Order: sequence, then C-alpha cells, then structure tokens
Amino acid sequence: MKKSDFFLAFNSKLVFIAAMENNILFKYRGKTATAENIEFISKLIADNPNDSRYGLSVKLCRAWNWIQANGALRDMVARGFMLGLHRAGHITLPAPRHSPKNPFIYRKKPVKIEIDQSEITECIADISPVQVALVRNTSQEKLFNSLIEHHHYLGYCHPVGEQLKYLISVKERPVACFAWSSAPRHIGARDRYIGWDKQTRERNLHHIAYNTRFLILEWVKIPHLASHLLGLMARRISKDWQASYNHPLFFLETFVDTERFYGTCYKSANWECIGQTTGRGKNDQTNKQNRSIKSVWGYPLCRDFSQQLQKTSSP
Repeated sequence: MKKSDFFLAFNSKLVFIAAMENNILFKYRGKTATAENIEFISKLIADNPNDSRYGLSVKLCRAWNWIQANGALRDMVARGFMLGLHRAGHITLPAPRHSPKNPFIYRKKPVKIEIDQSEITECIADISPVQVALVRNTSQEKLFNSLIEHHHYLGYCHPVGEQLKYLISVKERPVACFAWSSAPRHIGARDRYIGWDKQTRERNLHHIAYNTRFLILEWVKIPHLASHLLGLMARRISKDWQASYNHPLFFLETFVDTERFYGTCYKSANWECIGQTTGRGKNDQTNKQNRSIKSVWGYPLCRDFSQQLQKTSSP
C-alpha cells in the first residue's frame, strides 16, 4: 500500500489518520488507536449491550487509565474518541439516548453586569496588597465572565481543560481579570525554546498554563499595575494549580497580537518573547497565513523548568 495520510476534521478537533506502516488507524486529541485497540472497544461495546455512550466512555477511561491528575475521568475525551471511531466506521456505538444541545455551541454570552466605573488613579504603594480571588465555580464567576465579555477586545470564550479564573480587586472594586487554561498542544516557538520532542511534550504539557485573557479595566489608571499583577500571578499560580489539579506548573505562556500590542507589561514582568506564531491557526490546511501574527511570550516558574518539562516521568 502506498504510504499516505487521510485527514478528516470533526468539529475542528478530530483528525483521522491511516498510517498502515505503524498500525495506527485513528488519532484524536493526541490519543491513537491501533487495530487491536479498536477490537478491544468493539468487544467492550458487545459485552455491555445495555450501556449508554456515556457509560461506555467511563468503562473505557477506567480500562485504559484515562484519568486526570486530580482523579477525574477523561470521559469527554473518551466520548469524542469513540464518536470519531464510530463516524469513521471502525466501531458501532449504541444509538444516543438523549440529544442535549451542545453547551459549547449554544452557550449564551455573559450578561452585562453594571459596576462603578469612576476612575481609580492611585499608585501601587497605596493599593497594596490587592485582593486576589479565585472565582471559578463561585458566586463571583458571573461578574468575571461579564467583565471579560464586555471589556476585553476578544470577549469571553469558555475555556477547556484545566483552568483557573482570577478576579483582582482594590478596596472591594474589581480592577483586573486573569484567565488561565491548559496550554495549546503545539506551539513551534515554545517547543523549540523548551527543546522537547513530541512524546515528551505530550507527557508533560500539563505542566504549562496558558494566559488566555488578561484584562485591566479601562477606568483603572494605576501606573505599573499590569506588571505588578503578572508578578503576583507568577508567585501563586503553581500552588493554586496544584490544589485544583494535583500537579504543579513549571512554565507560563501567552500570545500577544503584534498588530495591537507590544507586550510591554510582560517584558516589564520579566517574561521573554520566545518567537512568533505562523498566523495559520491550529486547524489550517492551506499553509497560508489567515490571521494576525502573534508573538509568543513565556515565563519559567523555576530555574530548572526545562529539565522538569523534559523528564521521562511526571515529578
């Protein structure tokens, strides 16, 4: 058989690869399936005829130890993986018992919450210490989402994977927001900077957090506040991540749109510009730029971050 790759995208995330020379028939979000794996799943379905698709995904997670560091099953990954195999004709799943609306497609935009917008013009010395609150799954999360949606130029986008949301306040008034999430699987500049190979990256990527949103509200006029807050984040985020997801962080990263910003606050907080994106996006099939070039900025959280991220087993 002539060597070839067959590519098919489902919901901009699913990739089907036929590569007979190494027996990998299918790939989804970094998970692969061989003929033996597909036979195992087919038997799992046959042995549990009364299970729903969700029930089968739970059994697959337990059989293959698809478990997050905090002990939660990766059942959403398993469901997507099995659905992709079903659509590609490798397995036959039972008919869906329910057809709920996809929350990522039909999710409502955050409602605008009005707050005091009078100027805050104090200096860092007068406001320290600022109040830093983790707001995910708290009563303040709606306010956080509203501020990002209505005051950040990119708006609110529901994060996926591991994530933390911080609301920063001064004298009980919100001044800034930080959103952090799981790092993108592949960033060429980042991967070259760390010096890891594909297998090591897949094994240790969860030790990197991606700053998806950073907002200082437009009526806040506190000099050097941005770099000050970035410093606060760097000092506490690994401990917070450990508490939430049972593993530390060794590196932080973000993108800065070079058509809008220079990345001055990141530079002032000792972040390093480590390269640029290609401007093609993660699902590009044309190899041509289709969006603005972003600069990639990184911040090591420990001196031996590179060695930690290249370990052959988790710390």
